[in-house]
Amino acid sequence: MTDGPPLRVVVADDQALVRVGFCGIIAATPGFAVVGEAANGAAAVEAARQTKPDVILMDVRMPVMNGIEATARITESTDVRVLILTTFDLDDYVFTALRAGASGFLLKDTLPADLLTAIRVVAAGDALLAPSVTRRLIGEFARTSRAPGAGAHGTPAADGVDRARAAAVTAFTASLAGSTTASTTASGTVGGTVGGAVGQLTRDKLTRVLTERELEVLTMVARGMSNAEIAEQLTISPATAKTHVAHLLTKLDARDRIQLVIIAYQSGLASLH
Repeated sequence: MTDGPPLRVVVADDQALVRVGFCGIIAATPGFAVVGEAANGAAAVEAARQTKPDVILMDVRMPVMNGIEATARITESTDVRVLILTTFDLDDYVFTALRAGASGFLLKDTLPADLLTAIRVVAAGDALLAPSVTRRLIGEFARTSRAPGAGAHGTPAADGVDRARAAAVTAFTASLAGSTTASTTASGTVGGTVGGAVGQLTRDKLTRVLTERELEVLTMVARGMSNAEIAEQLTISPATAKTHVAHLLTKLDARDRIQLVIIAYQSGLASLH
C-alpha cells in the first residue's frame, strides 16, 4: 500500500522493447503511474510540458534530439527530475548530463526493485548515481584534476582522448562550482555554488563551517553511502541522517548529493585512498 498520489513517470527511450519493458514494470507497481512515453528527446521535452511528471527516465542516445539536450531543456523550464538511463557504467555523456541538470544515473540492466527505488529517491529530491558510476566519476575527477594540461579546450587529436575526458571533467566541476569564489558568510554558509576552482574550498574552510558530525556525514556521502547506511554506521536514525545531509546542502549551498561528493573531493576531505 502507498500513501498519497502515485509518482508520475515518463519513459523516454528510442528502443521500443526497452521502453515497453520499463513502462510495464512501473505501471504494474502500486504507487507509480506511467503518464507518457517518448521515442526521442524532442518528444520527451513535449511530454514533460504536457504531463508534468515527477520523474523522466531518459535515454541518452536518441534521434531528433539526444537525451542530454532534452534534459537541459526540461530542467531549465520545469521542476521535473531526470534520471538518465545508460548502458555503460561511465560513458562520454555522464559529465555533460550532470551539467545539464540530471538528478542521477542508472544502468539499464538494473533490477526492477532498484529501478523503482531509484525513481522514489529522485522524486524525493535526492540525487542518485549507480555505485559503479559514482566510483568512476570520482576516480576520473581525481585522475584528470592531477593530469598536466587537464581542462584544455579544443578538438582532441586522435591520441587525445585523455585530454578530451579531462576537459569534460574540468568543465563539469567548473559548472558545479560556478564563477564565484568560496567565502564563509555571517550566516555560516559557504558562498558560491560549490566554491570555485579546485582547491578554493579547502578542508580548513569546511571545518570552520561544519560541525564534526557534519564532516563525518559528508565523508560518508562522498563514499556513496545512502542515508540508511549512514544511519546504521553512526547508530542514529535515518531521519537524523537525512537532517544532517539537509544541513550540508544548506551550509554548502549545494544542489544535491552529487555536488556534496565533488565538494568533499575538491576540498581534500575525502580521497580515493
